[in-house]
Amino acid sequence: MSASLTLTGITYETAGRTLLHGVDLDARPGETVGLVGPNGSGKTTLLRCVYGTLRPAAGRVLLDGDDLTALGPKARARRVASVPQDSPGEFELTVREIVAMGRAPHKRFWEQDSASDADAVDDALDRLSITCLADRAFPSLSGGERQRALVARALVQRPALLVLDEPTNHLDIRYQLEILGLIRALGTTSVLALHDLNLAAYYCDRIHVLKAGRVVASGTPHEVLTSELLAEVYEVAAEIAVHPVTGAPAITYLPPA
Repeated sequence: MSASLTLTGITYETAGRTLLHGVDLDARPGETVGLVGPNGSGKTTLLRCVYGTLRPAAGRVLLDGDDLTALGPKARARRVASVPQDSPGEFELTVREIVAMGRAPHKRFWEQDSASDADAVDDALDRLSITCLADRAFPSLSGGERQRALVARALVQRPALLVLDEPTNHLDIRYQLEILGLIRALGTTSVLALHDLNLAAYYCDRIHVLKAGRVVASGTPHEVLTSELLAEVYEVAAEIAVHPVTGAPAITYLPPA
């Protein structure tokens, strides 16, 4: 299951400041689309406008042509799953219970979990390599373990659109690669914010670059990730090569002169 996402003219303002300036971007069905840009560029704010914790001052968020801002929380959650950057640790629930929460949008109030729900939870725990954590209390987990549990919850939700804000945050290299590989293999339309440009280059079909709340470049990794753009947006010198194994752009940062 996948869907097309279209953002048109997204503007967000708070406390007299404009954080997003008429952002337009899209994600095609089944694509993995990356948002990159320096800290404060608007990545998290834009994702929150997509999954509904912030309401834009102007613009539209369309999923297969339907305005997501017009949907109620439960209807939106049937179609969009999110993994935020910072996971709250105060849930007094086990990992299995946290992951099972992903089935809630598809169930009536007080409806008990079915055998198929339990199977979906078991499958997600296994795919994220956290079956051994199933009975652990969520607050007792490390940051990386919490992140994997929240990704598992999003998988169980079975959305048409998956929105992830720094999904590799707190993870060691092995789990960074496993989670990004899993996201690509799902076939779901995915939009994710990433700091690591080499990961974005390899795992994303297309990349949108944000700077000061505006999209300054969009395209494939080869089109977007150039030394000129990195100098303009990140103010760093870098050499861009083609990785001999993956064929993706490979970025080497150079020390200041």
